[in-house]
Amino acid sequence: MGFFSSFSFQKEKGKIKKETLENIHQHEENRVLLKENIKLNLESVDKYQAIKMAGKILVDSGYVEEDYIEAMIQREKDLSTYIGCGVAIPHGVGKARKLIKKSGIVVLQFPKGVDFGVEKAYLVIGIAGVGDKHLQILSNIATIIGEDQEKLEHLKTTKDVQYIYETFTRIQSS
Repeated sequence: MGFFSSFSFQKEKGKIKKETLENIHQHEENRVLLKENIKLNLESVDKYQAIKMAGKILVDSGYVEEDYIEAMIQREKDLSTYIGCGVAIPHGVGKARKLIKKSGIVVLQFPKGVDFGVEKAYLVIGIAGVGDKHLQILSNIATIIGEDQEKLEHLKTTKDVQYIYETFTRIQSS
């Protein structure tokens, strides 16, 4: 299974239909991932600044309301959003879901890393998911991490926005 090839699972006539972000783009008015929401080769900052950067892009792109940023920070204070393999997934939970206008993700790449306590995150992927979509997004990011370590390492250092975009949105047959 490829990167984000199983972004959304929907039951159809007893089967599970796999959809990529690209398929979902065709079904939704707005895209979940925009090329302009992929920021590469960023200078290292502290984890809270990185989370604020991701949150600001989510706000500026119309995915969430401004107060969602504070919910992302609070989530990090309550329980780290670092998930391993150099990846952190800041997001709001609980009441913050009311602040989400539409599902979206942003990808921030820090080649020198952002200290998340135990380890450094080289990819900070801010997410906002309407309803249960945040669980689908989290699941697919976990798939990315476990699927192809070489590709994951390349995502941490590439200077090619198109490569990251295609990796997260490509249509896979599985």
